[in-house]
Amino acid sequence: MTNLSDYDQSIAQLADLFHLLGDSTRLRIVLACLDQPTAVGEIAGGLDLSSSLVSHHLRLLRAARIVKAERQGKQVFYSTADAHISGVLRDMLEHIAEPATGMDV
Repeated sequence: MTNLSDYDQSIAQLADLFHLLGDSTRLRIVLACLDQPTAVGEIAGGLDLSSSLVSHHLRLLRAARIVKAERQGKQVFYSTADAHISGVLRDMLEHIAEPATGMDV
């Protein structure tokens, strides 16, 4: 078995990240955490999902460093992990809101 180059490892990690965000439920959860730290119950209620399902997805998203958790008293609040994640998501939201330019060939 050959060792992957640093570049190939980066590509594999990036593909894994996009794979995680390719699930619409996980993407909706991350977007719910985009503007402010949000508790599991708020996310679940806002997206009409069970708290256990939201917690499962948040565990995967945390492992991939897409979201971070911060405990405040008895509650845990989740937010996007850093400005890179927030920026990419905001840029993509802006991108899909743009009208088609007719450059599609």
